[in-house]
Amino acid sequence: MQTHRIDTTHATIAVDDTGGSGPALLMIHGNSSCKGVFRNQVQGAIGQEFRCIAMDLPGHGDSADAADPERTYWMPGYAETALEVMQALGIQRFAVLGWSLGGHIGIEMLARSEALTGLMITGSPPFAASDESLNAGFRPSEHMGLAGQEMFSEQNVADYAHSTCGANAPFEEFLLKAVARTDGRARKLMFSRIIAPAAADQQATAIHSTRPLAIVNGEDDVFIDNDFIAALPYETLWEDTVHRLPGIGHAPFWEVPDQFDPYLQRFLASL
Repeated sequence: MQTHRIDTTHATIAVDDTGGSGPALLMIHGNSSCKGVFRNQVQGAIGQEFRCIAMDLPGHGDSADAADPERTYWMPGYAETALEVMQALGIQRFAVLGWSLGGHIGIEMLARSEALTGLMITGSPPFAASDESLNAGFRPSEHMGLAGQEMFSEQNVADYAHSTCGANAPFEEFLLKAVARTDGRARKLMFSRIIAPAAADQQATAIHSTRPLAIVNGEDDVFIDNDFIAALPYETLWEDTVHRLPGIGHAPFWEVPDQFDPYLQRFLASL
């Protein structure tokens, strides 16, 4: 595996790249996380069969903070960054796996680029551009308020890391470091413009996508409303169902890769 540092117009981006000649998969992590959360896939059978590109978002992980936070720290800015990364790598066609914020970025990319061959999202409710839809897609939970909070205490770091990565997963120090490292402006600015008119309508984009959309969620995800997600009338929903993994939380690919990866492999093989 190679690690690249790619200069974009938003920030210098850290990327892990498994290389090889297999179909390309871009992996986008969630709010206040890092590319290391996809380790099980990158280092496992998925990474052997497909060319996996795991990136740290601007202001996260080993990537630089945004040069212009107002321009970068929201869905359009992140989507532009990801597309610039793939262009710099010379990859013209690719699938996307997006987790939580990463899934919403993937939906934004669907609206902006024909380069995507398909999108799998997990923990990412496709909400319409209204407070009512936003509130319907997400469940009230103990630590949801931290998602848009700029400054974190040591306790905030621990609470957010544990709640987002799931009680079923072995917890590792790098998950805490990722939350602590994150540029707090990224949380504040993203959350303040989550339904801004200049961003894509997440729900309309997901429903009317002309490319396959796969959804695999943890049934016990404390942040999302699985019934809301399953009820939307998707036109190209992969396998015609929203898959739910019983007993699993917000990060099924990290919590139970042995259960999650067969879905991902099957989806990628179908594209």
